[in-house]
Amino acid sequence: MKAPCVSLCLLGAGLFLCSVHARGLRRCLISMNLHRVEESFRGIKTAIQAKDTFQNVTILSPSETLHGIKPLDVCCVTKNLLAFYVDRVFKDHQELNPQIMRKISSLANSFLYMQKTLQQCQNLCHCRQEATNATRIIHDNYDQLEVRSAAVKSLGELDVFLAWIDKHHRGTSAASRQGT
Repeated sequence: MKAPCVSLCLLGAGLFLCSVHARGLRRCLISMNLHRVEESFRGIKTAIQAKDTFQNVTILSPSETLHGIKPLDVCCVTKNLLAFYVDRVFKDHQELNPQIMRKISSLANSFLYMQKTLQQCQNLCHCRQEATNATRIIHDNYDQLEVRSAAVKSLGELDVFLAWIDKHHRGTSAASRQGT
């Protein structure tokens, strides 16, 4: 009689812990208006991509890295790619046009905000080997180009990353779109 009771208690405790973890992950979703970020990028996309001299090369290679990410790895990959853009791409890009520079600065600030949102749930955002490998592929692709070319290429592919964020963080970004 004690064995079924103990196993039932363990099952209940396991379910409780899973629900707490799932609720915590929901709080870790990006809760900003991605539509505005996408609009800001669209305003400079043509100008940025016109500077891209490596049309046949990709940094994000969506078919190989981003589309294969499992749900457990979304938080980690999002966190790592936000850091990649903030710490490398936005800093490495050199822009002479002040209007484009303002838009890039605005994008960088949006990415910093998203980073801050994800940092609040650091304990719930675990990085498995698959997520680390996906991020490393992107860094390796970036490192294969000269720094300025890599920054231009990565900025030109920002729409790929934004679409990926929107797809995987749809719950909160869609809600914030309705507020505009």
